Amino acid sequence: MTNGIEDRDGHPATLEVTPIGARVQVRGVAPSGELTVICAPARARELAAALILAADEAESAQSAEPVTVKARALRRGDVRDGDRAMTVEGVRIDGATAHVTWKSGAGRSWTQGYDADAAITLRRRG
Repeated sequence: MTNGIEDRDGHPATLEVTPIGARVQVRGVAPSGELTVICAPARARELAAALILAADEAESAQSAEPVTVKARALRRGDVRDGDRAMTVEGVRIDGATAHVTWKSGAGRSWTQGYDADAAITLRRRG
């Protein structure tokens, strides 16, 4: 995996995660060097939780300005801007119509049709 991974100097790096029996090996390679660690399951879970938390915080820190996309460009996880949270579960394009399946914060799902070029304002990209 290399997309979006850099060393501390901003150079592209790679990160490999490999299961090794009941443990997990994490190997990072960058121009500045290489590091390999092997984690026990409990430590691997802690690492995964820390990565998820860091990703959530980084996404939350991004611009507070909503983004507008065409209905055809919606993707799973996108959150519609508005008073109530609506998250995209799926999109199916049928000619000039985008059939978007939404899920509410309360867990209710429904499908709504839009012109594929309709502008949809999002609070957050998924």
